[in-house]
Order: sequence, then C-alpha cells, then structure tokens
Amino acid sequence: MGDHSIISAILLGIIEGITEFLPISSTGHLLIAEQWLGQRSDTFNIVIQAGAILAVTIIYWQRLLSLLIGWRNPENRSYAGKLILAFLVTAILGLVVKKLGFRLPESVTPIAWALIIGGLWMIAAEKIAARRPESSHVSWTVAVIVGLAQIVAGIFPGTSRSGATIFAAMIFGTRNRAAATEFAFLVGIPTMYAASAFELLSTIKDGGIGSEDWTSLGIAFVVSTITAFIAVKWLLNYIQNNRFTAFAIYRIIFGAALLGMVTVGWVS
Repeated sequence: MGDHSIISAILLGIIEGITEFLPISSTGHLLIAEQWLGQRSDTFNIVIQAGAILAVTIIYWQRLLSLLIGWRNPENRSYAGKLILAFLVTAILGLVVKKLGFRLPESVTPIAWALIIGGLWMIAAEKIAARRPESSHVSWTVAVIVGLAQIVAGIFPGTSRSGATIFAAMIFGTRNRAAATEFAFLVGIPTMYAASAFELLSTIKDGGIGSEDWTSLGIAFVVSTITAFIAVKWLLNYIQNNRFTAFAIYRIIFGAALLGMVTVGWVS
C-alpha cells in the first residue's frame, strides 16, 4: 500500500464523514473526489458509509437504549413504532426499486442538477415549515412520508437522504428542527445498516472482495467514523438556533460549479 493510497483513503473518509449526514449530498461529493483520487470499489464505499452510520449510532446510543428498554412506556412504543414503519416503507419500496433494475447514475450532470433543485427545495420548504405551528410531535403520517423521502433520495443521488427526510418531517408536522433531525437520523440508522449489509453480501456473493486493500479500508473506516461524529455533533448544535439556509445556498453554488466543470471538461 503506497502513500497515495493512504492519502486517498483518508480524504475519502473525511468527505464521507462530513457529507453523509449534512444535507449536502455525500454522493455528489464522493463522485467528484473519485474523479481526481481514483474510483473506489463498492466494498470501499460500503465501508466508509458504515463508519458514518456507526458514528450516529454512538451519538444516539442512549436514545436507542431508552427506546429498547422503555418499551412499556406508551410514548416510547409509539415512537419506536413510527421508526419501524418508516424503515419498512423504505425497505419494501427499496426492494421494488431493486427488482425493477434501477441503477444510480455515474455521471456528474444529473447529480449537479439534483444539488441545485434540492437547494431551492430546501429554501422553499424552510419557508413553508416556518408557517406551521411549532411542534416536536412525530405523527404516523410523518413516519410514512420520511420513509418515502428516503426512497426519493436513493433514486435521485444528490438529493441528500438527510435533507429529504428532515424537510419532509418538518413540512408534514414535525416543525421543530431538532425533533425532525433526530427522527430522520434515527430512521437512517437501520435503513443504512440494512442497505450496507445488502450491498456487502451482494459484493461477497459476486466475489468482489478478494483483491481489497484492507489497510486502506480500515483507515477510511476509522476516519469516516471520527469525522461523521464531529460533523453530526456540530450539526445538532448548529440547528438549535439556525436554519438550514446556508446548506441550501452551498448546494446551489456547488451544483452550479459542477455544471461549469462539466462544461469545460474538468469532470465527466
């Protein structure tokens, strides 16, 4: 394993950790990074994503534990039930999408447009949500909508899973940013673990892990976990007193920059 491989693993781990749970699209950033750092295997992408999920699991371990051991509490049962419902909506529709043979785009242009449109959507959604009464309640309707939002984000890379789910929750009743973010992130934990496990098993079945550089994988996993932990902690503190507008503006600028890079041939 050379120095270049180590540096690439570190950089990709940092990018994944920062962008996976911030509403700015990890797919778009990783796709660009791979154009310059070299394309990585499916296993590598699964591993760095798993690192990001682990970070969020660590952050929310007390909340998850309280839901598990406090099932006798009606409020905990209801909340856990909504998490399960949102996960099932995503899982069932996700399998349907897989059966239909849907494949993610590997070119930059559609992702750039998704970033721009998603940024405009975030600005509009924030304004719509601001007109709703303040509420931290997660309804069964919100649970279904969040499950659907995860599918939309999966079908259209660049949308951002976290952005789609947080704003879906806010528009459909969970007006409080912190409450909407918590539900979106908690739903993302089983969803992303399941998706990563499914992809990893498929890769193993196809014999795609025999030539992996396990040292690079390990480094990227650790870097992704640490970076995601810091990024999510920062985000949870940031949204206490700030809107998501800055992320929306960043998405629009980044998406426009990507279209410009495609035009001049810097990326394909």
